[in-house]
Amino acid sequence: MRNASDLPPEAAEASASGVERRARWLLVLLAGLLVASAAYLLYARGVFEPTQTLVLVADDAEGVSVGMDLTFSGFPIGRVRRIELGGDGYARILVDVARRDAHWLRESSVFTMERGLVGGTRLRAYTGVLEGPLLPDGAQRQVLRGDALADLPRMVNAARELLEQLKAMTDPDAPLNASLREVRQLLQKANGRDGVLGVLMGNEADRTRVTAALDDVRRLLQRLQGVADRADALVQRTDQRVFGAQGLADDVQASAREARDLLVGLRATLQRVDGVLAEVHGIAVNTRSATQDLDALRVEVEATLRRVDGMILDIQRRWPFSRDAEVKLP
Repeated sequence: MRNASDLPPEAAEASASGVERRARWLLVLLAGLLVASAAYLLYARGVFEPTQTLVLVADDAEGVSVGMDLTFSGFPIGRVRRIELGGDGYARILVDVARRDAHWLRESSVFTMERGLVGGTRLRAYTGVLEGPLLPDGAQRQVLRGDALADLPRMVNAARELLEQLKAMTDPDAPLNASLREVRQLLQKANGRDGVLGVLMGNEADRTRVTAALDDVRRLLQRLQGVADRADALVQRTDQRVFGAQGLADDVQASAREARDLLVGLRATLQRVDGVLAEVHGIAVNTRSATQDLDALRVEVEATLRRVDGMILDIQRRWPFSRDAEVKLP
């Protein structure tokens, strides 16, 4: 192989100019690749996409940084462009929202800034009614804060108070321990000879009386059970006598049929009596004149009966051998 020093001067200059030309083209290619990559990154970041501005007002912008995403249902729809302090002392967070995603934001949308125990601050948007009017460009909305760290001191204080109360409850002289000791004593008495009844009554005499009362109640229940059994048997016999074969119900039905037959016969008899009464009515009209003569005859008969009665009394007074002072007329 021949070295460059062995070449003539014209050939060496031509070779050097070719290498320089290739180096320039390589640098241009690298610069083009860098520019294309930067342009693609800017396009991917949405720099060339049309946006609208949303101003979020918060009393504290701690944790918010430029480039932070504004999410809706977990999807980024906007990006924080600038954070500034307003004249009223509130932080103003300028968010660029892509036009293609702006339809998710409505006049009724709610914006929150959440800060958890783990992780950074998050900006979120919530829209309850998607049929409402669209959020205009440059709209200003108040941000609702949800800071879990703000409740941490209160939670620590509550936990400290709870631990102090538990310590006071577990103290040997605490009322809870005294109550537990009394409960243990009651359980020991309940497991003893007298049992739970002795614990409830407190003394042997009351326990004996309660036991006797329970025995009486048991015997009474047994007697009531016997009475119930006899009543059940009586009901069964009554049912058999009343509703069984040739029972009282059959006799009552037969009597009812006989009574119905008698009533039918009585009805026919009454109809015949009605005819007889009609005839008697005609006879009574004819005999009305004769009753006047019968009145005089009745007076004479009554006088005769009085005389006979007086004579019977006289005979009874004069009858010497009669055991009963009376005379029975035939």
